[in-house]
Amino acid sequence: MDTTATATATRDKILAVALRLFADRGYAGTSVQDIVSGAKVTKPALYYYFPSKADLYQALLDRAHDERFRLMQEASARGKNLPGKLEEILNAHFEFLQSHRELLSLVYATAFAARGEMPKEIRYLAKCQRNFGLVRDLVREGQRSKQLTRGFDVEHLARGIFGMMNIHVQAELVQPGQKPTRKT
Repeated sequence: MDTTATATATRDKILAVALRLFADRGYAGTSVQDIVSGAKVTKPALYYYFPSKADLYQALLDRAHDERFRLMQEASARGKNLPGKLEEILNAHFEFLQSHRELLSLVYATAFAARGEMPKEIRYLAKCQRNFGLVRDLVREGQRSKQLTRGFDVEHLARGIFGMMNIHVQAELVQPGQKPTRKT
């Protein structure tokens, strides 16, 4: 194995172990020692890839938000009209949840963490807003194309739609097997 492949494998192993531990124990309940022991690497190896525990956590959050955004874009492109686009986005969220449950658990744990639970270096709002912006832009376009009534405020309607999507995803996280149907 060449050094690039080895480096990538080591970094991926650290991320996988950290994800499992953070999802199970939370940020504060997971130590750097827990991660290095689980990944079977040294602390200097971990710090080579991630300067701090917060940077490691941030990398996982970024992966989740970036992958969700990519999937939302692809899903939106599959829909033929606004309802179809929104349905495809919701289904993409559920498919992502099925294969990345721990990653989404981390996202929601971060979003709903009490003040002081997460280190102040953690940044996730910009990517949340970017993901929300995709739905807001669809709502705006839906009004322009008269698929939605112009009487609704774009921001409020988009928040309602995006919020309902997230509520269904969270419900599936809490109570697996409650996946909504296409009709939902």
